Amino acid sequence: MFQTFENSAPAQAVAPRVAGLRALMEGARIDAYLVPRADEHQSEYVPPCAERLAFITGFTGSAGLAVIAAKTAALFVDGRYTVQAPQEVDTGLIAIKGVRGSDLNAWLFETLPKGGSIGFDPKLHTVGEIESLRAAFADRSLKLKAISRNLVDRVWGKARPALPLAPIVPQPLAFAGTPAAEKIAALQTTLKAAGQDAVVLTAPDSICWLLNMRGSDVAHNPVVLAYAIVPTSGKPELFVAPEKVTREAKAHLTPIVRLRAPDALAEALARLKAARRPVRLGASASWWCFKALGGGKNIKRQSDPCIEPKAIKSAAEITGARAAHVRDGAALCRFLAWFDGAVAQGGLDEITAVRTLEEMRAATGALKEISFPTISGSGANGAIVHYRVTERTNRTVRPGELFLLDSGAQYQDGTTDITRTLATGVPSAEMRERFTLVLKGMIAISLARFPAGTRGIDLDPFARRALWAKGLNYDHGTGHGVGSYLNVHEGPQSISKAGMAELKAGMICSNEPGYYKAGHYGIRIENLVLVGELEDVGGELAVMGFETLTLVPIDRALVVGEMLTGDERAWLDAYHARVLAIVGPLVDAETRRWMKSACAKI
Repeated sequence: MFQTFENSAPAQAVAPRVAGLRALMEGARIDAYLVPRADEHQSEYVPPCAERLAFITGFTGSAGLAVIAAKTAALFVDGRYTVQAPQEVDTGLIAIKGVRGSDLNAWLFETLPKGGSIGFDPKLHTVGEIESLRAAFADRSLKLKAISRNLVDRVWGKARPALPLAPIVPQPLAFAGTPAAEKIAALQTTLKAAGQDAVVLTAPDSICWLLNMRGSDVAHNPVVLAYAIVPTSGKPELFVAPEKVTREAKAHLTPIVRLRAPDALAEALARLKAARRPVRLGASASWWCFKALGGGKNIKRQSDPCIEPKAIKSAAEITGARAAHVRDGAALCRFLAWFDGAVAQGGLDEITAVRTLEEMRAATGALKEISFPTISGSGANGAIVHYRVTERTNRTVRPGELFLLDSGAQYQDGTTDITRTLATGVPSAEMRERFTLVLKGMIAISLARFPAGTRGIDLDPFARRALWAKGLNYDHGTGHGVGSYLNVHEGPQSISKAGMAELKAGMICSNEPGYYKAGHYGIRIENLVLVGELEDVGGELAVMGFETLTLVPIDRALVVGEMLTGDERAWLDAYHARVLAIVGPLVDAETRRWMKSACAKI
């Protein structure tokens, strides 16, 4: 199993950890200490040794920040975790707060004495984060103090997991589509045009994409934890643990990079500092990197130059994505046919559903990993946007409820991410109405036609319009970028209120509006879509649109057909016909019979 179901740290374990941290804070002469959900690379998913936020609070979400003060503490989370966080955290010990910067600043101003000192690990915070805090604290006389040895790690001690040392695996050109040497040359051309001598790459997925390599240092994300420095000419330097470099990896890497041990990074940054030449540093780089480079005007703070070319998939990656979704669609259809029977028999629980789905994906013979922990939420658990089932929370699926299943797979030719909301028995009229409102939003994105230059923020309202008209909404983005056998969440594109990047041909996005009734049920419908330029549309502008990659039926039992327009009904019927035509021949006879019913016209 790629997924585990262990419980989060109980309150009785967290309390002494917080007490231990406070003792170290006193010794360091600080009034508060910041504990972010981050590693040195600012990754969304982190290795076990970097799960400091979970260790000190019990909160297992993928985003958040805890502030531990001498006598009180707070955990700051966004709207995805407002239900989950209070369930995992002892709120008598650690208060749950909103994630806005103003909320954090207000809490610190109220809690800390004037002139108080706030400690932080310089490797776990970006330059922007620290600058923002410093600016906010200037009028309040609060001070930030960098502490080189992480205090949570000291509390954790010998029980802290070791750094991951998974082997590097070359990504074949048949899947990558572009040789690593060609990608490096293009990046160096970009640097020369900008008058920059080098770029320091800190994001593992950028480095893995650039060098056509993959790894398994982080669960569900096929990345290698490493740093790289790419000069305008000559070989880049790759800072990676020697234990990860197998004979195969060495043969792949030595023609294109110079291999260096991780502890050589500080010296390399010092050399760049001494040269006093322009060096590019991405927004996700840490305060430690910034200071090691001198923190001066020679640092050019721009976007990571790998982000956009990585997001625009090569022809080989697009071919791979289509193949991966056909394969994944067959596995999901097998699962859904099984699920209907298991629900009818009774006794099905959330963990069994997760295990069975992973087994069916593994039966393809191509599964490398799941792309994130499967969200398997029955009833009220489905209202927790990023719910992770544990042995403690595991719930039996009951008739008349909704079951939300959000899952994905990592195949060498592509990454998948799909959500289906399923009726377990006869759904209520309210459930069907709100499911149909969500479906209308998902279809609106699927049918969207837009001129070149359109951003995700411009399309986000399309998905919300039907919900807004009924006074409803959802507190997450409509879509995120997806990697090619890389991270399931990648930028720069997103369909959201923050989606300022242009949607360009070759980008893959999720399309996943939702609705959540806390304490009752959750609804989300998600397909992955590929951005492309449409042909023969007439008019004067280049027109863009989406190709739907995901091929899995949408639960017709939850659709109120009368609420759909003619275009919406036509899209749904055509989608189901396509699913049946492409996936139907790949599944067993029993699943195919189920599919014929599931894919019937509305």
